[in-house]
Amino acid sequence: MATLGYYRLAAVVPHIRVADVKGNAKLLVAGAQDAAEQGAHAVLFPELSLTGYTCGDLFFHADIQRAALDGLRELAEGTAGLGCVVITTIPLVVQEGLYNVATVLQSGRLLGLVPKSVLPNYREFYERRQFRPAADLRVSSVRLEGFGEVPVGTDILFTDGAGFTFGVEVCEDLWSVLPPSSRLALQGARVIFNPCASTEMAGKAHYRRQLVAQQSGTCLCAYVLASAGVGESTQDVVYSGHALIADNGHIVAENKRFARETTLTCADIDLERLGAARLSESSYNENRLPQEWREVRLVQLKPLSTECDLRFARLPKRPFLPSPIQMEERCEDILNIQAAGLAKRVEHTGAQCLIIGISGGLDSSLALLVCARACEALKRDSSCIRAVTMPGFGTTGRTHDNAVRLAHLLGVTFSEVDIREVCKQEFSMIGFDPAHRTTTYENVQARARTQLLMNLANMHNGLVVGTGDLSEIALGWSTYNGDHMSMYAVNCSIPKTLIRCLIAHVGRFSSPELAEVLLDIIDTPVSPELLPPADDGTMEQKTEDVLGPYDLHDFFLYHFIKYGAPRKKLLALAQKAWGEEYDSEIIEKTLDTFLSRFFTQQYKRSCIPDGPKVGTISLSPRGDWRMPSDAVL
Repeated sequence: MATLGYYRLAAVVPHIRVADVKGNAKLLVAGAQDAAEQGAHAVLFPELSLTGYTCGDLFFHADIQRAALDGLRELAEGTAGLGCVVITTIPLVVQEGLYNVATVLQSGRLLGLVPKSVLPNYREFYERRQFRPAADLRVSSVRLEGFGEVPVGTDILFTDGAGFTFGVEVCEDLWSVLPPSSRLALQGARVIFNPCASTEMAGKAHYRRQLVAQQSGTCLCAYVLASAGVGESTQDVVYSGHALIADNGHIVAENKRFARETTLTCADIDLERLGAARLSESSYNENRLPQEWREVRLVQLKPLSTECDLRFARLPKRPFLPSPIQMEERCEDILNIQAAGLAKRVEHTGAQCLIIGISGGLDSSLALLVCARACEALKRDSSCIRAVTMPGFGTTGRTHDNAVRLAHLLGVTFSEVDIREVCKQEFSMIGFDPAHRTTTYENVQARARTQLLMNLANMHNGLVVGTGDLSEIALGWSTYNGDHMSMYAVNCSIPKTLIRCLIAHVGRFSSPELAEVLLDIIDTPVSPELLPPADDGTMEQKTEDVLGPYDLHDFFLYHFIKYGAPRKKLLALAQKAWGEEYDSEIIEKTLDTFLSRFFTQQYKRSCIPDGPKVGTISLSPRGDWRMPSDAVL
């Protein structure tokens, strides 16, 4: 059974009672059992949840200290058969000092203790009154009744040796200038657990979310935080029971705060993907620390498999698209990056105009909109854009009319050049029978268009703007030295699914006439229009009928390039994300097409034009993707 590298992480916030250790232990056992039934590999409880965080000077009493250890043994016994890791903290006396230590349990064993490093001692917090910081600890292990010799310290990583490696920091540690989680991540922790007791104030939840998300992004890790709930004392402050799970900069799961019953929050996190990101997406390996670290072995955990339901996975169908809340800002950023790149190239080359071929399709329409934005940035009139539509044997009335209308609405210099006679002459010159609708029939048209645009650029001291997109570059869906070539390719790092999104964004802020044209362009099937239309004049040649859905290709592209997902994982993830829209046969066939074309068409990518990178994925041979043209799958 192929594994996906996903592990299910859980944060449980029980409705405890302060100092009722026996009752609280039962709640924690029940919460861990619920999490295990949900398939959790690890479950985190809030800080001091066996005793309650707000015991105050009761922590000095031997009864509460003994009760905490008894509660921990009860928690260990009650979760011994679950297999999952269970984490909370207890007050523990070590060498005449009282420490707030995180406890890591699995299969009835206490695997390690991690003392809290940073003790808040300001405003409502007075932890130094009861506890000592980790830096005061002078031993590396302690002997506890029922558990034997247990390692203790902030230098411990817990690992099953097969992909699941984590570290623990406690509450305020995260709020410090140098959080322990940063060091833990640099030593290999892919998950950080934080048992916490964060007081609630107006606006603090938002800050807490930002802090957890940012630290998970900085450390390229998953971050799980469970904070004390409403069962804590409300003598002076209130606790909301906030639970958060973040994955590499994104909050992927969160509970409802102020719940008066136990909450269970789960997320399926791809730890394999985080490992791949550390290899290729950051300077992670430039920051290794010389410090000595200890590893504590877990009973090996089995990651989720292809036959498991990733119920709590963050798996967007269209991973290149911004979230709705970020849509407007992100689209503006992308369009401005494209326009800025083109404007700089125009300034540098001294080009007097922009030459662009427009078909009425998605790619050329976006490129034309970018040209208009670049001219605006350069304070040039849009008439310096020379848009040329070049009808061929497959051009339909719908795309032709949209190209003409778009050019006129944007106020660019427009011309139309029919390429059919030129292509017929070339067919005759090379002895090709145009009745054979082969790639020669198609590519003669594509190269005729590119040659025409290049010659116009020479005539007018212009710059030919490329229109091909990232999806086409990945698949090699272009004519070599035809639409494959330009002088600056503004769409080169924008996949097909995102192009629709960008055009729709422009349409929302355009005149009704322009918006109408853009919406029709979005609704037009993708086609190179190189084969004759149907008898009724409608489009006969549709790219997705040949290649498969671009939704799937872009999904495969994202996970293959960004995280190095192998074929089995790509297939499993696509079936999870897209199984309701596409049957397994289409998904697998499209995946085979993607992988085959990606490897066989690298030679085209090895000599593509310059163009701006707008997101985390680019296939530029000079920047992001260096691959031999004769590599095999």
